[in-house]
Amino acid sequence: MKHFAELINALESTNKTNAKIDAIVDYLERAPDDDKVWFIALFTGKRPKRNVNTNYMKEWALEITQLPFWLFQESYSSVGDLGETISLILPPPTEKIEKTLSEWMNEIIGLKSKTDQQKKEFVLKSWNGLDYTERLIFNKLLGGSFRIGVSDKTLINALTKFSEQESSALMHSLMGKWLPDDVTFQELISAENVNPDNSKPYPFCLAYALEKDLNDLGTPDEWLIEYKWDGIRGQIIRRNDEVFIWSRGEELITEQFPEIVETVMQMKGNFVIDGEILAVKDDKVLNFNELQKRLNRKTLTKKMLSEIPIQVFAYDLLELENNDLREKPISARRAMLEELLLNENPENIKISQQIEFENWNELDQIRENSRDINSEGLMLKQKNSPYHSGRKKGDWWKWKINPLTIDAVLIYAQKGSGRRSAYYTDYTFAVKNEDKLVTIAKAYSGLTDKEIMEVSKFVNKNAIEKFGPVRTVKAELVFEIAFEGIGFSNRHKSGVALRFPRILRWRKDKTVDEIDDIEEIKKLIQ
Repeated sequence: MKHFAELINALESTNKTNAKIDAIVDYLERAPDDDKVWFIALFTGKRPKRNVNTNYMKEWALEITQLPFWLFQESYSSVGDLGETISLILPPPTEKIEKTLSEWMNEIIGLKSKTDQQKKEFVLKSWNGLDYTERLIFNKLLGGSFRIGVSDKTLINALTKFSEQESSALMHSLMGKWLPDDVTFQELISAENVNPDNSKPYPFCLAYALEKDLNDLGTPDEWLIEYKWDGIRGQIIRRNDEVFIWSRGEELITEQFPEIVETVMQMKGNFVIDGEILAVKDDKVLNFNELQKRLNRKTLTKKMLSEIPIQVFAYDLLELENNDLREKPISARRAMLEELLLNENPENIKISQQIEFENWNELDQIRENSRDINSEGLMLKQKNSPYHSGRKKGDWWKWKINPLTIDAVLIYAQKGSGRRSAYYTDYTFAVKNEDKLVTIAKAYSGLTDKEIMEVSKFVNKNAIEKFGPVRTVKAELVFEIAFEGIGFSNRHKSGVALRFPRILRWRKDKTVDEIDDIEEIKKLIQ
């Protein structure tokens, strides 16, 4: 755990990518192989389930420290993280426990079968043998909330530097179904015979936001243009009579789309299709909120399957009959995809529409009208481009329509975590509903550091009520909120949900009387 704690300290103390990569490489050079496997598992989201109730952890910490509950709550509100709060209030350890990361993980997983008393004895003994940073990591692992600010790309680049393997091969190796107990570190980074199961997806090819003038892209005939859809990007895999569906977030979502599985099972051969999973009814793409109703449900009723039918708009063909096609140009891959779908004619898998246009000005107008069909804008793909792992500037661009915006007032605020734990950075906004205010969105980004400090001062002076770490504030500060989409929702008091809300700007020129009305906002829903 010592080396892992040193790694976390190093990663948390810098925002420079190269420094993070060097810290990871240094850790990999020192850690035992079993720990390296768990390191990769934790950093790729393969966290064990929570086996200790966090309320018990709070009670045990109060029992040790004899702090009054109100003081603990104040500390928690200030710090903003339960695991960190507990680590800070506990007395210094009286002994030193030396265990590897893998030993800790195995013991934490083993708590599942223990009684509450046995769990308490294990946790208290562990707290007394770990320093502050080790306790913090232990608490986060115990509570199932381990997160660290390292992107998948940074992790892959660090592993590439350490192993001298191809980054695309490494990324491919880390995706798919594997568990820390079932694979060795060498198997993971060798990129050979890893993930032999049929479900293994490919790293997704991603696009950058368009940052060039269209005329700088060359001639229009060099580009393949498609609509950009707001659904679930997924890879549909059929290998050896098995079907798997992976989301871009590396989640296996096969069971959530049984009609797609049924369709693919009726097709012949082996292939991997990249496409967008959308709710489509009567040939119309439905709002993302409709699609969201089907997600993460244990059972899908016949009524839901009927009311929210699914289609895949296929973009690309990555593999055919066990042949990796990613190095071929997209023009060739699309031709093969068209042939596959033409021969099979699957009911709910359609090739994405290729937009025909004469000049760049015409394409600009098409983009402006894309919201009329619930599209987010356009995708521009160089016809000669291969299917990259991750992003590469120049080959694929996303050209989104301008976001929708509303004016809303800040009514709740909560402090952030980590370096921002002293400032209010988590905001809830409301709009008018006749003579009342109704919440409509939460947002965490869009303000400068100076503005965050200014808002925090306002919250400290104008807090009306507090509910744990949340502060109710006077409804005075007006902000322009940008978002990508909007739909009806029963989960919000306003009756609507915004897609990807963020703060566009602080409207110091407006008062609360000038914020938007919910009935007018609902008119934006198509």
